[in-house]
Amino acid sequence: MAGKFFLYQYEVGDIVTFKKPHPCGNCDWRVIAVGGEIKVKCAGCERIQVLKRDKIEKATKSVRKADDQE
Repeated sequence: MAGKFFLYQYEVGDIVTFKKPHPCGNCDWRVIAVGGEIKVKCAGCERIQVLKRDKIEKATKSVRKADDQE
C-alpha cells in the first residue's frame, strides 16, 4: 500500500458514526476487529459487518476513541 494514507485511525473499542443510518435507525458502530478489513457491530441491533478499509473511510462521519467513553 505504498503511497496510500488513511484519514482515520481505527482501534478496537472505538465508536464510528456513519453518514447514513443502518436500517435499524442507528448511525453508531463499535469496532470489534481491525486489520485489512474492519469488523464493526451496530450499537442498535448488534448486527456485525466486515468492511474494507476504503469503504469504511468513505462512510465515516466521525470516530470517538475507546478511552473517550464513559
